[in-house]
Amino acid sequence: MKLIVQIPALNEEDHIAEVIRHVPRSIPGIEVVEVLVINDGSIDNTVAIAKAAGADHIVSHTARRGLAYAYQTGIDTCLRLGADIIVNTDADHQYPGDEIPRLVAPILAKKADMVVGDRQVQQLEHFSPIKKFLQYVGSGVVRWASGTDVPDTVSGFRALSREAALRTFVTSDFSYTIEVLIQAGKRKLAIHHVPIRTNIVTRQSRLFTNNWNFIKRQAATIARTYATYEPLKSFSYLATPFLLAGLILLGRAAYVYVGRNFFGLEATNDQALSVGSTALIIGFIIFLFGVIADRIGGLRRVEEEVLYRLRRAEIERITHTSPSEDA
Repeated sequence: MKLIVQIPALNEEDHIAEVIRHVPRSIPGIEVVEVLVINDGSIDNTVAIAKAAGADHIVSHTARRGLAYAYQTGIDTCLRLGADIIVNTDADHQYPGDEIPRLVAPILAKKADMVVGDRQVQQLEHFSPIKKFLQYVGSGVVRWASGTDVPDTVSGFRALSREAALRTFVTSDFSYTIEVLIQAGKRKLAIHHVPIRTNIVTRQSRLFTNNWNFIKRQAATIARTYATYEPLKSFSYLATPFLLAGLILLGRAAYVYVGRNFFGLEATNDQALSVGSTALIIGFIIFLFGVIADRIGGLRRVEEEVLYRLRRAEIERITHTSPSEDA
């Protein structure tokens, strides 16, 4: 059993050595523990310090490509290196290395494909009330979208089995946390969570500039990913207000028509008839888009299965025919 701890890093010369040195190299049930650093175009001494601290593998981007891309680069590299379990952790040492054995325990016990570390955000003293509130609301939305019960959906401290790593693939250009969780939930992978300790991080996040920027980008990721896996539901939600408004207005138009022709009611139904008909047509068209998207989604599921089998075949060929090498 081989475990690789991957660490995406951008200009982390102040913290990367501490993160690497705190990775436990002996874990019950695991024969080999290695560390992979994904250098996302750092312009400081991150790479040199990581090597000196004992990183087993380093893969570098020639320019900054973002956290999501770095995460996927790490996953692909870990698979090619023969990892049975992959742990992702941050380079700012937010997540203590000694929590890794508890994080991977459900996977070793064959009870989970993915395990997410729960920071228990509501109990963190260094999180502001507004940040706790946003995390609570955001995680609730992601739980609904993914069909999971993970409390801390944006936690970057997570473990994946080889199957989970092969079944998920990041397409977002912002962050991987939410997209991977929704993908895993929709593909019926077994997802667990474990409470973890955290270290206080003093520097500002490099992923986003402020809370509003974070909300916008994460909301876009949630909407896009959910629509990808539930297109008919998504378009139905959009169509429903138009359909309801159309039916109500057309109902009023019918009421006025009956009243005017049979009971002498003095009223006009022209506006209700016009607006109601338009709303009903718009709602029906949106619903038809959902039906078409759902059929396209069926083709996408076939393509995902093909991608999974191609990736699995590639990994099996590499791990069975060639020694592991640094990327």
